[in-house]
Amino acid sequence: MILKELLPALGAYRLSGSDQLVIHHLTADSREVSAGSLFVALPGSKVDGHVFLPEAVAKGAVAVVVERGREICLPEGISRVEVSDTRRALALLADRFYEHPAQKLSIIGVTGTNGKTTTTMLIQHILQHAGIPTGLIGTIETVIGDEHFPAKNTTPESIELQRMFKRMVDKGLTHCVMEVSSHALSMGRVRGIPFSQAIFTNLTQDHLDYHGTLEAYTQAKGLLFAQMGNAYEPRVRPVILNADDETSRYFASITAQPVITYGIEKESDIRAVDVKTDEEGISFRLILWDGREIPARLFLMGRFNLYNALAAITSTLFQGIPVEIGLEAIREVHGINGRFERVRAGQDFTVIVDYAHTPDGLENVLSTIRQFAKGRILCVVGAGGERDRGKRPKMARVAQSYAEILLLTSDNPRREDPLVILKEMEAGLIPGEKHVEVIPDRREAIERAVELARPGDVLLIAGKGHETYQILGTQVIHFDDREVVREAIRRHHRA
Repeated sequence: MILKELLPALGAYRLSGSDQLVIHHLTADSREVSAGSLFVALPGSKVDGHVFLPEAVAKGAVAVVVERGREICLPEGISRVEVSDTRRALALLADRFYEHPAQKLSIIGVTGTNGKTTTTMLIQHILQHAGIPTGLIGTIETVIGDEHFPAKNTTPESIELQRMFKRMVDKGLTHCVMEVSSHALSMGRVRGIPFSQAIFTNLTQDHLDYHGTLEAYTQAKGLLFAQMGNAYEPRVRPVILNADDETSRYFASITAQPVITYGIEKESDIRAVDVKTDEEGISFRLILWDGREIPARLFLMGRFNLYNALAAITSTLFQGIPVEIGLEAIREVHGINGRFERVRAGQDFTVIVDYAHTPDGLENVLSTIRQFAKGRILCVVGAGGERDRGKRPKMARVAQSYAEILLLTSDNPRREDPLVILKEMEAGLIPGEKHVEVIPDRREAIERAVELARPGDVLLIAGKGHETYQILGTQVIHFDDREVVREAIRRHHRA
């Protein structure tokens, strides 16, 4: 593509150099630059992309996009495009460079504090079950046809998204369901994406290290619903909201699109009533807005998963898939990787690994366990370093309120001192109540929990779920809670 063909997407810009250059590649990562690249320099909280301009040019970039007011010296023959916001420019350029692939897909966006991963996977499963080829972009992985790619971020940068959309279109996919994080919304990664649906799961405290306040976090989430557009179109583009979460009222007020609600406690368009949970799953009656009632049974654990299932059923219903087909598809799902995942190694107690890393998420999982636990509940939990510190004591308090035995340990401490993190967690505990041990080494904590477990007990290992790594300082080491607990069970002859 010729540079001249790309630039109109930017609106206002200042060009120094030729606009007749052939652009073979577009990137914001200097490590990806090759001959004929257009390099976009993004400002960052830790690293400013403008410092990598010399490296990009040395690797073959023929043009660069930079922010106005920067004093930048470039070799002769390198075109410079100045804009007010390079992050916005990247989204616009990527959409045009990849020939507007998002316009050729039906894209479903899911946002919320908890439940995004499960909800997106359930939607994808229902669509695939109904014969609709659907891609997935989320926390665990990206799925494009028969290709699976590990995820770097919950929601990738705008240029990566456009590449993925293009690949989906080329593979013959018609739909894409994706997690939309608050970071991605506030950083403009999903600007301009023509979502066919926007779905809200719930909102509780998280990411305040980045957003500062719960209000700012809420407003960031709200961008997904506000940017659905004001024009009514022949194709309905519903906003699907959790009626039992008060934040839904705000999201409903900032969108012009039709609002469809789902829930359990409050009146909603799609509602589950007479909910009964047991060790194998959930039974309920599903009531639709037209008065129809459908008895249902799912093999997923916990009310939180019922909310996820309701969101998925509502989404696919408005894509033309009957509720009965949606329920049939979800009945095939007995678990999601790292989400209330049972680890079976022949032991005489139950082990569950879950990604719960917020107070609300932890309480959802522990309250579900309490409903079926025949013995004691043991909980291994930590809190991530360089993240929202305010939730640390709350998570410890929630765990202590449900678990007879609590082991506080490290999660991903990053560059923080694990002992400082644990001290802040301990501040939420009630002294002298129940059995509490503080073991900074996560492997040792899991080992100790297995040692303490008795027949009939339930051991929850929370916080990391599907993750197969641990971040210590700036080092990333292999660490999988599921592998570690299996090894511990074998060592303690419990298998």
